Amino acid sequence: MASDAARRAVLGMVCDSFAPGDGGDLPAASELGVIDTVTELLGRNPRETERRQFELLMRVWDSRLFGLLNGAGWRKFSRLSAEERERWLLGMANSRMEKKRALFQALKGAAVTSYYLTPGPTGNSPVWQRIGIPPAFGPVEGAKRGLSPQRPDADTTVVCDVVVIGSGAGGGTAAAVLAQAGLDVVVLERGEYYDDPDFGLGEKDGFLKLYAPGPAATAEGQLGLVAGAALGGGTVVNWTTSFPTPDDIREEWAGLGARQFAEQEYTDALDAVMSRLGVNLDHSPVSHRDEILERGLRKLDWHVEPLPRNVTHCDAGIECGRCGFGCRIGAKQSVVKTWLADAAEAGARLFVGTDVRRIVVSNGSATGVEAVTAEGHSVWVRARAVVVAAGAIQTPALLRRSGLANRAIGDFLRLHPATAVFGVFDEDIRPWEGGLQTRYSKQDRDLDGNGYGVLYETGPMTPGMSVGFQAWTGAAAHRDRMLKLANTVAVGVITRDRDHGSVETDRKGEAVVRYRVSARDAVHMHTGIVNAARILEAAGAERIFSGHQAGVGYEPGVSGSHAEFAAQAAAAGYAPGRCSMGALHIMGSARMGGSPRDSATNPDGVTWDVPNIVVADGSCFPTASGVNPMVSIEAIAHMNATRLVARLS
Repeated sequence: MASDAARRAVLGMVCDSFAPGDGGDLPAASELGVIDTVTELLGRNPRETERRQFELLMRVWDSRLFGLLNGAGWRKFSRLSAEERERWLLGMANSRMEKKRALFQALKGAAVTSYYLTPGPTGNSPVWQRIGIPPAFGPVEGAKRGLSPQRPDADTTVVCDVVVIGSGAGGGTAAAVLAQAGLDVVVLERGEYYDDPDFGLGEKDGFLKLYAPGPAATAEGQLGLVAGAALGGGTVVNWTTSFPTPDDIREEWAGLGARQFAEQEYTDALDAVMSRLGVNLDHSPVSHRDEILERGLRKLDWHVEPLPRNVTHCDAGIECGRCGFGCRIGAKQSVVKTWLADAAEAGARLFVGTDVRRIVVSNGSATGVEAVTAEGHSVWVRARAVVVAAGAIQTPALLRRSGLANRAIGDFLRLHPATAVFGVFDEDIRPWEGGLQTRYSKQDRDLDGNGYGVLYETGPMTPGMSVGFQAWTGAAAHRDRMLKLANTVAVGVITRDRDHGSVETDRKGEAVVRYRVSARDAVHMHTGIVNAARILEAAGAERIFSGHQAGVGYEPGVSGSHAEFAAQAAAAGYAPGRCSMGALHIMGSARMGGSPRDSATNPDGVTWDVPNIVVADGSCFPTASGVNPMVSIEAIAHMNATRLVARLS
């Protein structure tokens, strides 16, 4: 108990150094209850090794030796002044040692994100009040659930035609196609089921329930990883952007061996998905933040147009801005509202809280799967075929745990590395309101003549989610920036990565993501950052800053210049820990192709190793999609499931 108290005390000191409050109505992190939030977030990490490493760090953090290693002399962290503690942290942030920078980013992410997620003892954080954000709305009166999934409460054996692992964009779509064809389908989801009555309870509640517990970042610490983790997967929390796969991307994919990407078959799958999701432009009225994006783009005479969205009866206003934590009015056409509802109506059985650990392979054929519940109950499913749609991190990990040996499994991972440039304006923007994404620009989508470049989009800036793309250059500077959140717009820079990383597994079979932004992809990201600043300056921003840890920014016409900003950003660089980045689109780790030498699955989406294991999610992408991938994932799942129906029939 004493040891736990000591670790909490150290964690409190660290969190208070990142978020000390202001000595007035803004509380310090420990006063707000942030220690408990950090503990909850870290406790969800599925990798036991990383949990133990954090516990060890907390034990040694307040030691004289650790102080010596971090430039504080032979002094403990607890003996330093607030200014000295801040210098300690910034020394790690700007260290020449990559591991120190990665450690700083992990601590910053946990402490600062938790500070803005935590509602505090009253349920209405004083931090939110100062920013101007209203408290959580709560569920809509009379909201109802649409599905009735099962949750095994004892050891269970199930027999079916096809078992689908994962219930997101890929798994949900595949389940509907298979069940509507008359097959007996079982869907296994490791997350829980949440629907309209469960939404509207706030950022922390939504983050803990609806987002994957880990891995939280790439092993190098360069990018944060964000993925959905509930029945419906990422479609429950995504920003409703519904792009079909661009034609040039389809041609590129076809050239890698899956010819149908350039043929009518895939067009038909895209059409089926766009129709079922009700994709439209009628619910894309410009939000204030997107109006600013459009204003800057039009002044520069650059491309801009409305975004198609999969919503119905959406106000695209206050409700919409919180939709990243579930749509409480049921307007978002997630797979829970569409494909999973279709699958259930056709007789598919849905199971939640069921984590598949292994596909059982006997004599070269899959015979079913083994899973476990959070309570420790075993679940066995016997099936004629297995569809894997656990997402581009968990799908390759599962295939590896199941003994599949193809070298391409886990390779060719793409992440669409994303960063943001922030502009502060002399107008009330309230960037947490309005349509999730209603305008975009593909001005720089092709920077190399081969279709690789960046897209520009905005997104709802709720406090906890927005800080991940910001640098922390000191407590006071960070606090001042966040208190101006109501006047801030972030232009997102989404890079179509040409080069790739990988997904591996640790000794216990848990996923480990290895990825470094390559030199040529970093050149594209840099161009995106420079031009995002141009957009914001053209729109009238008074202050502009990037996510570089070096503190890159300027005040147009007052202090610094765009040229100096570009030079400073280039000098700061894009190595791990140098610039805040995230990955919201995770793709390609079990890609489709024409040869087992450079793909994990054949043109049917079938693994080269086992003929009745079909992959049907974003891991199938041969290369990065270059646009928000939801529609492409569902189209691939629709196509691969349709081919599986033909084989099983």
